[in-house]
Formats: sequence, C-alpha cells, structure tokens
Amino acid sequence: MKIGLYSITYLGCWYRGEALTLPELIRVAKRYGYDGVEIDGKRPHGNPLDWPKARCQELQRLATGEGIELLGVAANNDFSHPVPEVREAQICFVHELIRMTSDLGAKHLRVFLAWWGITRHPKLATYDIAEGHWPIIHEKFSEAEIWSWCREALIECARYAGDLGVTLALQNHKPLIKDHHDVLRMVREVNSPHLRVCLDAPLMPDKSLAAMRAAAQAIGPLQVMSHFGGEFDRHADGSITGVDRIDGVITGETNQYYRDFARAMHEIGYQGYTSYELCHQLPVINGQTVGIEFAHKNAQLAAEFMRGIIQAEYTNKSVTPAGPQLVGAA
Repeated sequence: MKIGLYSITYLGCWYRGEALTLPELIRVAKRYGYDGVEIDGKRPHGNPLDWPKARCQELQRLATGEGIELLGVAANNDFSHPVPEVREAQICFVHELIRMTSDLGAKHLRVFLAWWGITRHPKLATYDIAEGHWPIIHEKFSEAEIWSWCREALIECARYAGDLGVTLALQNHKPLIKDHHDVLRMVREVNSPHLRVCLDAPLMPDKSLAAMRAAAQAIGPLQVMSHFGGEFDRHADGSITGVDRIDGVITGETNQYYRDFARAMHEIGYQGYTSYELCHQLPVINGQTVGIEFAHKNAQLAAEFMRGIIQAEYTNKSVTPAGPQLVGAA
C-alpha cells in the first residue's frame, strides 16, 4: 500500500485555526513522507465551483513537482434525501466533482450513499446537529425505498464517471451502509466497471483479523481506496501508539487492527492508497480545542506509524489473489 494524506485533516474545521491551502497541504505531505494527497470535495479545499480546469492543471503540476500524487477526491454527498430536487442537486454536485477529479489527473472519487454532514457551531465542526436531523427526515420512508434512490443516483453518476475516465469508490460509511456486505450489494446492483470499493478498517463493525480477512477476500480486486485515522503518540522507546477517539472519548488502540487490515490487504494483492484523516472532535485543553499543531503532530506520526505497518506486513510475504471478478468486466 501507498500512504496518502486526506485534506480533511487540514480543513480548519476540527482544530482551532485556519485551513491550509492545497499547495501548502501538498508541501506538508511531502515533508511528512506521504506518497499522495486526497482532496476533500468542499470549501475551502475542493469545491468544484472554485476549481476550473486551468486551476486544476496548475495544482497537478505543483504536486508533480513535489513528487506527490493527487490520488483522488472525496465527495461528501447524500443520495438518500426524500426530496427529489435535493437528490438531483447532489447528482449535479457529484457530476462536477467527477469533472474536477479528471481535470486534476486523479483516478478516484470517493462517494457515499448517504451522509448526515457536519455543522459549525459557532466555528468548530460537530456531527451532533446534522446526525440528529438525518433520521427525522427519513422516518416516513422504508430502507428499501431509500436504497433505491441511492442506487438510481449512483447508476447515473457511474455513467458520468466512465465518460471522463474516473472510477467512483463507494465507502463503507454510515448511516445507510452497515458493513462491507452492503457495499458489495450496491456495487453489484449498479453493475458498472466505473464503481468500485473503498473499504476502511475503522468503519468496520468487527475489527478482528478474521473479519478483516473475510471482508478483504469478499471485495478482492474491487478495492481501490482506503483510509485510516486516529491520534498518535511516540513513546520513550521510539514506538508509536494510535488510539481511536469517538465523541471526545478514547475508545481503544488502533495498532493491532491496522496490522490485521494491512495483512488482509496484502493477501488480496492491494497496492493502492490508504489515506490518513483526522476527522473527529478533538481534545479540549484548558477550555480550548487544540490547534493546528495537533494536526501536524498526528499527520507526521500517522505516516511513520502506517509506513512501519506496511513494511512489516508487505515484506517477504506471499500474495494470494482472491475475491470476486470485477463487476461489469467483459
């Protein structure tokens, strides 16, 4: 696997302080040893309204000059809304993100089926408000009906992606998707060579080695993107420990399940990206949310942490290709 830096880490919404510009982000990624950058598809980073073709090409040239690949773009889309006009607006949004992805010379656009979004109150981001609103607007509709809206939108967007040589990557992300089985079901129903999978270990309900292997074997060559997260500390002996934090509470270490995930990815021959994201409510110290220095520390340690895991799990180990045939392949 290669290691990417997902720009949400420096979007200026989770820590106290301003966002980095994308040129600044590219230089930070190079400094900390990342191979590529994934651009979040919203302001101030990657809203397609702000990125005409010429500007995309300029950023691509800058990244190439720094030895950093623009690996993909992340859509924060919601195809599940009960109001057709809202769904159609979301399709337009994803259509423009596909265009921007192509203009950047990137290969993949990560997509959701459904997404509750985030809000800023008053400046720092939170999931609480939007996450509480989502079930209210969906409560009168069956899951099957919501699923069908998402499928119709994804079929249309996969067609647009194919026209521009972009591959969509469906992430195993709540609220509609529960696990990798749901992702595979949707990919098979859409049945397009331009829709693949973004399986993320932190989002899996079962993080055991057996579950990682089972999911990896089921997805096989459909896997084209991935992400990892957490907060990291270096110990006196030089070792690095990662922890998960949910709703401000540390919930456990990440070290073992990331090793297991890397092993499972190696076993299916995956050589794409796993991108670091710092995308949750961060610690409050002396009454203030931590600043950008917290993002710098974690971005640096995350790259070193994952590089060590990949080297350990991918070195001198045989690969056993497995998994389904590519959907839509001839």
